[in-house]
Amino acid sequence: MSKPSQLVSIIMATYNRAHYITEALNAIKKQSYANWECLIIDDGCTDNTENIISPILSEDSRFKFLKRPNNHKKGLPGCRNYGLSLAKGDYIIFFDDDDIVHPLNLEYSLTALQNQNVDFCHYQKQSFLNEVPEIKIEELKIRRTLVRDDIELVVTGKYALASCTVLWKKECFNYIKFNENLMYAEEWECYISIIEKGFRGISLENILYYNRKHAISNTGKFWHKNPVQLKSKKEAIFLVAKKLANKNILTSSLKKYFTGLAISYRDLSLLKELFNIFKPTKKYRIITIIKYYLYDLWRIYYNTKKKLQS
Repeated sequence: MSKPSQLVSIIMATYNRAHYITEALNAIKKQSYANWECLIIDDGCTDNTENIISPILSEDSRFKFLKRPNNHKKGLPGCRNYGLSLAKGDYIIFFDDDDIVHPLNLEYSLTALQNQNVDFCHYQKQSFLNEVPEIKIEELKIRRTLVRDDIELVVTGKYALASCTVLWKKECFNYIKFNENLMYAEEWECYISIIEKGFRGISLENILYYNRKHAISNTGKFWHKNPVQLKSKKEAIFLVAKKLANKNILTSSLKKYFTGLAISYRDLSLLKELFNIFKPTKKYRIITIIKYYLYDLWRIYYNTKKKLQS
């Protein structure tokens, strides 16, 4: 396996994670590939994060602790955009301050990306609650390539490009940045925009990232129906649907997917906004509206049928 030599810029936003961040940074220090910088962007911490990590900053100059300036909005998108403006690397990767990265993450991702001559490398993640799962060392396994024609797989999450599961060539972000008005699903909207531009990638079978599940994580807030995260997800749905429609790559199955999301979120306004984008037939509108109003009955039927079958 050939070893790449280019600098990788790791961008990590942090906010009041003093109880997790040391473990996250120590995992980065264990990377088999050593030519990296880690830009830790402080999103206005009010805890003792800076004091906690000061020994690591003193011992390893590859780590840099930086305050998000006011010209970038508070939140993950603003921190990541600020990190992108400072990154010196040929490649970009985003890690979170409460997760654990596999020691072969950068080596495997870079090797696959360069050997396959693509623009980004996607890999798998594994969730955990308290204890980090056993870290297995396996051979690099390529799953498949990802190109513009595969965008439906990314939109629907069949190939889930989570914020911390992709290594990118820096030029992928030359004209595309994170939408700083989004507080959730910002990476979904951003990464789809990159693929829509024609950047090519590869997906690995390997699990190279371990994400911690807890109620105060961004994802945890979303699944607990926090109104901020829910509103952001709906806004991201509208933006992605509009973008794909403008590029004439919005398939009938994607229209069905987006309207299905609006129905499941019980958001009639979003559904009507999607109609304005899709310009569906009158018959399609009527059937979809009926599905919206019968959704609760359908859920009762589906759950009852599932119980009877089990």
